[in-house]
Amino acid sequence: MKQILKRILVFVLFLFIAIQLYQPAFNIDKGKAVTKDFTRVYNMPAEVQTLFRNSCYDCHSNTTDYAWYDYIQPARALVENHIKDAKDDLNFSEWETYSNRKQVRLLNSIKEQIVNRQMPLSSYTLMHRKAKLSDGEIKIMTEWLKEQSKVYE
Repeated sequence: MKQILKRILVFVLFLFIAIQLYQPAFNIDKGKAVTKDFTRVYNMPAEVQTLFRNSCYDCHSNTTDYAWYDYIQPARALVENHIKDAKDDLNFSEWETYSNRKQVRLLNSIKEQIVNRQMPLSSYTLMHRKAKLSDGEIKIMTEWLKEQSKVYE
């Protein structure tokens, strides 16, 4: 029985080491899309910019700040898949490429998701405490978002 357990453990260890060889590309933009970025398009107060960067940008931009565990498989693949899905919905690094109509829709959607505490995801804030928004921070962000969407009305 010990021999079988030992073989299973060796196999699991080998499998863990083998999957480390698969490393998806990092979501790190080396400054290519800086001028298209959400925080540059608007005259955004520093406090609001910090809130967006802390709570949204790791998944919804081309500039993810990876934690140490994001380099280890299978977490790496899960994180990259999550980032890809998030950027398909909204990419703050490509904000200026969106039409005015889409920008207004996204501003309103962001506001609603923040107010309803759908974003940032609780699974994300569990590991990234600074991303969790307080009631006061939600108010700051939603008021700013409301003002921006009025510009298009």
